[in-house]
Amino acid sequence: MAKVIAVDGPSGAGKSSVSRLVGKKLGFLHVDSGALYRIMTWQCLENGIDTSDPKAVAAFADKVEIECVPEDGRIKYLVKGEEPGDRIRTPDINAHASPVATVKNVRDRVTDLLRSLVKFGDLVVEGRDITTAVFADSPARFYLTASADVRAARRQKEEVEKGIADQSAEAVKASLLARDKIDSSRKYAPLRKADGVIEIDSSELNLEQVVDAVLVALPADWR
Repeated sequence: MAKVIAVDGPSGAGKSSVSRLVGKKLGFLHVDSGALYRIMTWQCLENGIDTSDPKAVAAFADKVEIECVPEDGRIKYLVKGEEPGDRIRTPDINAHASPVATVKNVRDRVTDLLRSLVKFGDLVVEGRDITTAVFADSPARFYLTASADVRAARRQKEEVEKGIADQSAEAVKASLLARDKIDSSRKYAPLRKADGVIEIDSSELNLEQVVDAVLVALPADWR
């Protein structure tokens, strides 16, 4: 049976970097669940779907075809045979992703996709409801967090380095806090720290320190 390391937390907490490195060290496939919601959002916008209309989004969700392929230590996603790349990482996608992610049909579709990935082997899956809904029975569940200022600085640096945005730290922070509010208050599978998960505050830790904290906390026979 495939092992699954489940990692939750708000934007900018370091989930992606930590999950990728943990996966590399253990030989687990890295799974970015957030990219699936971004793809759904991107496809809504590309097809003229009003993302503020839950019924329209729900009806469209089943029409989005996403192929999941294991490659180079990760699960990559293809839409019509092509990776979306940074087209799903823009501020416009950021602004629309949370409303799309609140739609139950979207979350059900993504949850089913994520659970199907165990057929490819051991996984480290990051997101916002992985420890509470998708893989709530995993013995390896983590909640990564950091202060809002730290998270905003990380996200701004990432966007500038990728050349996909040039927002001020204040604008990025406001966007993160707005998404935190939507994600933590949505009716279906809200972002929250689940009972029994291991919380790691990365505000004053570097990447290697957070990865080490995760590895040490894993079941002994998983390391």
